[in-house]
Amino acid sequence: MAALLELHDVSLSFRGVTAIDALSFSVEQGSICALIGPNGAGKSSLLNVINGVYRADSGDIVFDGVRFEAIRPGKAARLGIGRTFQHNALFRRLSVRENVLAGLSRLGQASFIETIFRVGRDAAERRTFAARADRVIAFLGLEAHRDRIVSTLPYGVQKRVDLARALVSEPKLLLLDEPMAGMNQDEKAEMSRIISEVNRTFGTTIVLIEHDVGIVLGLARHIVVLDYGRKVADGAPDQVRDDPEVIAAYLGTVH
Repeated sequence: MAALLELHDVSLSFRGVTAIDALSFSVEQGSICALIGPNGAGKSSLLNVINGVYRADSGDIVFDGVRFEAIRPGKAARLGIGRTFQHNALFRRLSVRENVLAGLSRLGQASFIETIFRVGRDAAERRTFAARADRVIAFLGLEAHRDRIVSTLPYGVQKRVDLARALVSEPKLLLLDEPMAGMNQDEKAEMSRIISEVNRTFGTTIVLIEHDVGIVLGLARHIVVLDYGRKVADGAPDQVRDDPEVIAAYLGTVH
């Protein structure tokens, strides 16, 4: 399978402190790749480089055949890169449906005048976006919450809303920053099932950050281990699990 995402010697630092150190790896199209490592290993910073929140100091990225050294988040979204964040960046006073529709805002083609007066392309665009939002809401089992204000929902449901907002744009690559953070084991198992179903149903390539190694070993086909921005291991779950350096650093207490 061809690579959808390739990183070549990507480095990033903040005020002289290295966050990512000449990092290179690739992610196959249609796969689930997990990034693991301790806090401060550079995992979230890496996702921010891929979707354009940060600009790398050096190196480049190839996404779906397009090579770039830097990209803006809007262009990343239009190329097909979706993103969730560790701490839900939802519009807490809006409904579930309104939050999901917000995931399509960067894809609109209607002009400002068309949108204000609801003429021209605006009407067809609204119908298309509404249908897409309703489909992903149904797929993620959020129909019962569709018109509820996000701030009134349990944390685990809010995480699904965040996923729905990223998924509604039908991204080729979905970046998930700790989608199971703060969840109990039952909630983690359910979110893991949902992520696997997204990958299987839509063929979406997924790169996720997760600290629960047991979940990672059961979900991902490819694992990259980072330590202070440096790649420690890169391979299939069995390879990574049996790597002595990984065992010593991260997996020694996992059974």
